[in-house]
Amino acid sequence: MTQPILSIKDLSVRIAGLHILQGVSFDVAGSGVTVLLGRNGVGKTTTLRAVLGLTPRGGEVRGTVTIGGRDITDQATYRVVRDGLGYVPEDRGVFAGLTVAENLRLAERRGSAPAYGRVFELFPELDRRAKQRAGSLSGGQQQMLAIGRILLNDNRLLLIDEPTKGLAPKVVTEVAEVLERVAVEVPVLLVEQNLAVVRRLARDAVVLDAGRVAWTGDAGRLLSEAELTRSLLGVGSSGVHA
Repeated sequence: MTQPILSIKDLSVRIAGLHILQGVSFDVAGSGVTVLLGRNGVGKTTTLRAVLGLTPRGGEVRGTVTIGGRDITDQATYRVVRDGLGYVPEDRGVFAGLTVAENLRLAERRGSAPAYGRVFELFPELDRRAKQRAGSLSGGQQQMLAIGRILLNDNRLLLIDEPTKGLAPKVVTEVAEVLERVAVEVPVLLVEQNLAVVRRLARDAVVLDAGRVAWTGDAGRLLSEAELTRSLLGVGSSGVHA
């Protein structure tokens, strides 16, 4: 087992008077995919955003976040990104009025050569649609663009929030195949509700419930025990939690 690339210790987040995260602690291994699971509203997206320093103005954050052993808790988001964290938000966050090429160009990180060859090998559709406005792309194509932007740069860790949400089954398979290839080179902290995708990609699992860590361990074990999956996630191990 490799040393953790990301460590979250006693992370608490209050937003608009609501105690969203209540002392969350877990590690993300330095290789492979760690999946963050839980019912809707338990704090999965808030956890990712807190790591990146994206909690809303006026929100209160306590606890410690380290990457590679270095404390990034109070760093500005742009510094965290420059430190090698790539982020794909749940809503994809593409600039609808800009072309595919312009979206990619904005993601280029200063001081490093953008890996367009890697992006277009994984997502040839982006190369073919370089001049098309992102807002006119299908949901699956927008997700490819959102993932492609972070793959332009070398990263130490990827944070990816529900990449298959709302996608057609064929596109879900395509996205899962790309993430499987990417995870060979860079560790991933993944929020995902499709348990078939989790089963394919994840080695480690962290389950949140009511803002706290309810379970950590081997993802395969979690999904192989139907009663455990049902009690923690509210679905059978073969289901898809929406």
